[in-house]
Formats: sequence, C-alpha cells, structure tokens
Amino acid sequence: MNTLCTANHFFGSVGRSIGLSPGETPSESGAHLMGLTIKSTKKLNSGQEIPLLGLGVFQTPPGRVTQEAVKFALKVGYRHIDTASVYGNEEDVGRGVRDSGVPRGEVFVTTKLWNSDHGYDSALSACDKSLRRLGLGYIDLYLIHWPVAELRKSTWKALVELRRRGSCRAIGVSNYTVRHLQELGRTEVTPAVDQVEFNPFLYQEELLRFCEGGGIQVEAYSPLTRGRKLRHPAVLDVARRYSKSPAQVMIRWGLQHGLVVIPKSTRPERIKENSEVFDFEISSTDMSRLDSLSEDLHTVWDPTEEP
Repeated sequence: MNTLCTANHFFGSVGRSIGLSPGETPSESGAHLMGLTIKSTKKLNSGQEIPLLGLGVFQTPPGRVTQEAVKFALKVGYRHIDTASVYGNEEDVGRGVRDSGVPRGEVFVTTKLWNSDHGYDSALSACDKSLRRLGLGYIDLYLIHWPVAELRKSTWKALVELRRRGSCRAIGVSNYTVRHLQELGRTEVTPAVDQVEFNPFLYQEELLRFCEGGGIQVEAYSPLTRGRKLRHPAVLDVARRYSKSPAQVMIRWGLQHGLVVIPKSTRPERIKENSEVFDFEISSTDMSRLDSLSEDLHTVWDPTEEP
C-alpha cells in the first residue's frame, strides 16, 4: 500500500491555501511563511492554535535552570513550552510560566505521558499528576511519548477521555511512524500532533506527507541534531548566504516544511537567536539542497522497529 496516498482514507482530507506573490517560487513543502512572527500559530484539527516556535526542555535540569530558561523565552516572545513527565521538570516549567508575568491563556504548554504510565487507568492518573506538577489548570497539548506495544490503544482511549473532561485541550502522539498512525486511524479521534525527531539529516518526508493528508500537525524535536551537524559544510554555506547562523537555518528549514519546531537551549543568547528566524526565507533551491542531506540520523530514539 502506498502510505503517501492513504492518509485521506484513514483521516479525511484537509485543504490548504497558500498565498504567493506573482513570480514567487514556493519551497518544496508549499509552506509560505513570510510575514509570520514568533507569535504566529497554526490551527490544530481540534481547534486549538499552536505557536510555530517553542522552547523544548528535554534534559534541562530541574530547578532554577528550567525556571529561568522558561521565563527568558517568554520574555523574548516565545509562547510555547514543551516538557514531559520523564524530563522531571514539569513543576519548574509551571513555576516559570506563572512567574513570567505572561497570562496563562497566552502560553501553550505541552507535556507527555511516559511509557510506564500506559494503560487506561494509569494514563488518567498520570495526567492528573502532571496537572498538579504544572499547576497551570489545564494542559494545552498532552502527548503519548512513545508507541508502547499492546497498551497504546487503551492509552489513546484515556487521552480521548481526558480531552472530554477538559484536563487537556488537545491530544496527540510522539515518535509515531506512519504504521502507528494508521493503527490510530481506526479510532474515532485523530491525533492533533505527531512530535518526532525531524531535521535536514532526518527528513521524514513520507511521514510528513501522510500527516499533511490527514490533518495531523508534525512537530520537530531535536531540529538542530543536538549540535552534531551544525558545522556541516552545506549548512554552513547556506547560513553564510543568508547571514544567519546554522541553527537559524535549520529551524527555518523546518518552518518552511510546515512544521512546528521546538529547539532546546538554556543559554539566553541561544534562546533569543533561535527565535530570530522570521525575517528571511530560504529559496526553493537551498531548501532542496538541505533536503538532500538526509541520512536517517536518529540522535535520540528510533521508533522504526517498534511493533
């Protein structure tokens, strides 16, 4: 079966309009992002607006480091923070948001259910614990962190119930392949988001096209390859052409592919630099060049063989 053509069968089609000026060449993804800002959002299939750029806090130490990173990010304009139960810093994310002075309703907070909490009752309990740790009243987006075999179907039913209760406003998954999403396609609720590792060196085109066809927003973690490829000659060359840093080019590449992108840093100068990606556009030629760098590089987890 051609998975690029089957998303509509499972989830239904989603239209997309793109405004282009006369003579303008879109990037391969057809995403047109000029005129957007750090506060720009995309509407999820559940109706919520998710900011295009977020701050990830994977491996950010709990305590003051996480709190200060969150507060600084919100100070310079971020409105999206991504954490997880297993990160051990949900409480500090919540405190950083509360102490930032930014109204709760203006900040989009994601957290995730860990593998040991799969199963219907366990998932309900785990979400309640995350809510208490965050102390923010509700979760904007709650994700299944990993497609645990045998339990993920009942876990998804729990997330549907949690959304019905209002504990979380949108629900989705992380590290799901096309095969895992097809399994969910036989349920009544479509995931709003699939958060996966995604960057020029792990260009998951098949997954992206499947999700685009089914109205699932792809969100990119580790968009900077955890620093491993920032000095790649092609990335450096493209960065020079736009007078941008390699990190800014890789983040912009993701945005132009229609992704939500969540780079991680604890350093104020890097957090700010990562946000300065809305004042340029990578040409279709350079986008294709970056696309061609893909080498199936997984720097964190590889769910490909997960049953």
